[in-house]
Amino acid sequence: MTDLLATHRAHLERFRHSMNLVGPGPLDEHFDDCAAALAGLQPTGRWADLGTGAGFPGVVFAATFPEVQLELVDSRQKRCLFLEGVVAEGGRADVLVRCARVEDLEAGVYDGLVARAFAKPPAVAEHALRLLRPGGLLVLMLNEGQEPDDTVLRLEHTVSYRLAGKARKAVWLRKA
Repeated sequence: MTDLLATHRAHLERFRHSMNLVGPGPLDEHFDDCAAALAGLQPTGRWADLGTGAGFPGVVFAATFPEVQLELVDSRQKRCLFLEGVVAEGGRADVLVRCARVEDLEAGVYDGLVARAFAKPPAVAEHALRLLRPGGLLVLMLNEGQEPDDTVLRLEHTVSYRLAGKARKAVWLRKA
């Protein structure tokens, strides 16, 4: 776990500005945000991080749950190359980096999905409805004031927390 997170942090420090991976400010907030959102989760099977970008929350997920099959999905080649370097150097060749649009992913094959800043909640829910197996779980990280679309998926659990003085939450939405 430590090797992957340490490698991720080192690569972010090295490339954050030249590749526009994360905004200004401390990296700890990104890691802490993901850890808080994933607290209490007990995933199994095949999962994907939609629009993983710089690897949040996917890399933290992979480090926390090494037994779960994970795909880091992003459509931007430079981010995929960055993440391929992180997972290879971090000793996690089992984590698959998929350089693809979410619309091109195979339907109904995932036990779970995570998304942090991929799209607005209704759009993420629509993608999840197509991608998840029956009974699959979407963990959606939200800012204060954002609400999940629980008309498509059933709201199962909410994790509320504060990060840098701001209210945050992660909602777990289940496909029927």
